[in-house]
Parts: sequence; C-alpha cells; structure tokens
Amino acid sequence: MSKTQKSHCKFKASIVGCGSVGSTTAYAYLLSGSVTNMALIDVNKAKAEGLMLDLAHATSFTPHTEIEASDDFKACRGSNIVVITAGARQEEGETRLDLVAKNKKIFASIIPKIAKAAPNAILIVVSNPVDVLTYEALKLSGFPENRVIGSGTVLDSLRLQFHISEKIKIHPSSIDSYVLGEHGDTSFPYFSYANVLGKPLNDFEGFDDKVAAECYQDTRDAAYRIIHDQGYTCYSIATVIRELTEAIFEDQHKVFTLSVKLNDYYGHSEVCLSVPCVLGRNGIEKVIHVPLDEKEQKSLRKSVKVLKGFL
Repeated sequence: MSKTQKSHCKFKASIVGCGSVGSTTAYAYLLSGSVTNMALIDVNKAKAEGLMLDLAHATSFTPHTEIEASDDFKACRGSNIVVITAGARQEEGETRLDLVAKNKKIFASIIPKIAKAAPNAILIVVSNPVDVLTYEALKLSGFPENRVIGSGTVLDSLRLQFHISEKIKIHPSSIDSYVLGEHGDTSFPYFSYANVLGKPLNDFEGFDDKVAAECYQDTRDAAYRIIHDQGYTCYSIATVIRELTEAIFEDQHKVFTLSVKLNDYYGHSEVCLSVPCVLGRNGIEKVIHVPLDEKEQKSLRKSVKVLKGFL
C-alpha cells in the first residue's frame, strides 16, 4: 500500500501503557506513518499527555498522525488494533515468568474495558510473560482466536538471525532461522530447516552445530544482557510491533512467529506459544504446521508443560 493510499484509509492503533515499550512504539509509528490515528492510554494521564505533546512537537517533520491521550479506555473506540504493553516490567535477575501474578491482575482490570470499547479490534499483547498473558487476554476479552495475538518470539527470531549473520557474514533478513515455543527460557531454535535460499546453515564455512548453539545461547541471554546494561529493552520490540501493525494494515499475509492459541499443534492445545503464523487484515489468517525433528518436538513439549503450569 502506497503512502497516498494510506492517507485515504483510516487505521487507528491504541497503545495501552506509556512506559518504555509503549512510548518507543508510539515514536516508531510516528516516524513511519504506520497508522493514521493513535491513542495513548495510561493510568497516569499526565504521562500519556506528556508523551502526546512530545510526539506532537515533531509532526512538522513526520507523516500526519492524529494523536490523543487519556486514562480512559473509551479512547480505544474505533481502534483497528490495540497494543498492550501495560504491566510490571522485567527487572534484572527476574525471568519473564516471575511477572505472572502481578500482570495477570493488571490484565483482569484492563482487558474487559478494552474489549468493551473496541469490540472489533485486534489485540497485540506485548506485556510479559507474553504467552501466559495472551491466553489471559483471549479468555478475558471473549474475542475470536485470530484477533488475540502475542508478539511471541518474533524478536527472539530477529536476535537469532542477527547472531548467525555475524558468523556467516550474510544480512540477517536473508537468513531463514527462527525461534519457537515460549518467549522465555524454554524457547528453542528451529534449526532443522534453517537455511539461506535453500542452502543449509551448516554448509556455510565456519558454521556448525557448536556455533549454532552459541548463537542461540546469545539469543536467549540477550534480554538479560540488555536489562543489565540498559535497565530495559524497548527499541527492537517497538520495531517488531511496527512491522506487525503494517502487516495488518496492509494485509500483507506475512509470516511471523507469533504467540497464538494452539489447536492440536503436534497434539498440543489450550496454551499460547509461538509458532509460524500468517498475519493479515483479519489478524491470524493461518497457523503453519512446520516439520519439527524429534529434538524440536521434545522442546515444544517442554514449553507447553512449563506454560500450562502458569495458566
């Protein structure tokens, strides 16, 4: 979809939670023109209004975007998507699953209000632990499964591609290698079919199973490293949210490793975790059943077992 076409097509995104991830997402939207209308919602109204004003001051140099700020979930009305970043964030020394109780309580208070205000929206859950909270959002909203999506392991997959690219000196976007399962410590790399234009990664000089394991370890430890050094992660996940938003807005039918409810995926159901999905205007258009080797199936079972313990 061209910029001209976008300008004639209203597309509203509401961002719930104006912390580091929510504010960076709003900034990414403003710079790219990903949405035509944006609502910033936070329990701290002044925080949302401050962010709105800060963004508005840049609008002479950005694509036109209508921005509003509120502490009232009624501001979600008319949204095509609602991005949920609200919740306690992961601190140094915490795993994502350590946040379950706190963020389940927050979701219980906000998801019904969002669903009432924007009954036709697609929910993109970013708050951690994203897989558990995606399942919560699905239950609390009453929305169909295709319209409740977790950002899942999209970022993990980008991190893996980056670390592999440093080893084989090929641009990350040309590397077909992904992370599946939990967005957390039981995630697993999908290496059995990893390739560059059909050429297996292990056929590249300097890349073998040991290097692959190192790349995945760097991927899994990335968030902990960034939180230790910076205090939080925000820029890369905001970029992911922008890409997901544009895939929906433009009906791209693009494939991402998103957290969705499984329905007999290798025999697993009633849990949300990341598998390859086709994303378009209606949300999840299709869940792709990819061939997993025995080791990967075992890893998938482990992710399911751990996550079901928190549902």
